[in-house]
Amino acid sequence: MSAPFALGFDFGTTNSVAAVARGGTADLVAIDGPEGSDAVFRSALCFWEDAGIHIAAGPWAIAEYLEFPEGSRFLQSFKSVAASASFDAATLFGKRYAFEDLGGLFLDRMAARAHGALSGATRVIVGRPVEYAGHRPDEALARRRYDAVFARLGAEVHYVYEPMGAAFSYAARIDRPATVLVADFGGGTSDFSVVRIAAPGAARRCEPLAHAGVGIAGDRFDYRILEHLVLPLLGKGGTYRSFDKLLEIPRGHFADFADWSRLALMRNRKTLAELETLRRAATDPDAIARMIAVIESEQGYRLYDAVGRVKRALSSADTATFTFDGGGLKIAADVTRAEFEAWIAPDIVRIEAAVDRALAGADVTAVAIDRVFLTGGTSLIPRIRQLFTGRFGADRIATGGELTSIAHGLALIGAEDDITAWAA
Repeated sequence: MSAPFALGFDFGTTNSVAAVARGGTADLVAIDGPEGSDAVFRSALCFWEDAGIHIAAGPWAIAEYLEFPEGSRFLQSFKSVAASASFDAATLFGKRYAFEDLGGLFLDRMAARAHGALSGATRVIVGRPVEYAGHRPDEALARRRYDAVFARLGAEVHYVYEPMGAAFSYAARIDRPATVLVADFGGGTSDFSVVRIAAPGAARRCEPLAHAGVGIAGDRFDYRILEHLVLPLLGKGGTYRSFDKLLEIPRGHFADFADWSRLALMRNRKTLAELETLRRAATDPDAIARMIAVIESEQGYRLYDAVGRVKRALSSADTATFTFDGGGLKIAADVTRAEFEAWIAPDIVRIEAAVDRALAGADVTAVAIDRVFLTGGTSLIPRIRQLFTGRFGADRIATGGELTSIAHGLALIGAEDDITAWAA
């Protein structure tokens, strides 16, 4: 029999990662993908019909979607609706899938690609955001949904704030005491923990002092790009005729279109009928027609990819070109980093306010922070880095393992005899 082990699971909005801890050390779990194994597994699902409904997850979902986008339904960022009471179920090819179904399907397929590495743990530590994404998130609802998903692993399940997992991972890299601000920037949320790390060998290595979070991160930055470059070409800000009046086109459809977790779900009879009615009344019917075409031809992933490319380009250059061509919508627009940073400025203000809350909750000032550990894919955006270098100084910034540190640390927490001090 294999030695007992703890499993750390970072269920992310964009990517998911697992790690196992045995004997005081943790190792990332390699998951098979179409182009080889990797510890990072995309949090995505693809559904298609072929003598029944078939489902793929992770990079396999992307591969299936690219094979036949018009015949697929591609879901991404579905974690962001975990705490949303307004999300009841996704209807795909005539079948309803609750959040628990989607999460379970994803977990089952990820586990299968791990060839048993996720099975047999004595304890599973699942990361959760400090504050869930969405409008008026229901934390108790998210907990019930998570419980239903992770019960499939057949072990006792505990939840830990995601930045605490990153704190444990960072602690394994240092050999002296430190007061650390962990800043985790993912796809759906930005989460912060102030943690006092003791010297190696201490009975309790990481002591949490305070936590704070905000439901703003990479997906919100994506929304800003869509808001300025894409949605105006689809009718946002336009008008439609109602009897003898010209009214502004309602913004609800545009909000759904720019939300990765909801875009694919717009491909239903009711929504498309509403958009067709709107197209006939719009003063610019071609714009609404482009929205309908993008939805019907299932261009969500291609649009996501285009947004991601321009974000990455602006991380290393002052100017980039946003390009997209699909579903009758063709865009080539130059974007400067200064423009992008102006678009996300309101979000940066809210992120900084969450940092303030974490420091205040720990009753420490910026001067008392020895290190700021930045993690999560969105932490690579220069404006995020500037927020912390400007406030704490470049010499106190630590990075590394942006996509894997949380899972690595969660597994280490799972290996502790008593995890109650870190459970959320």
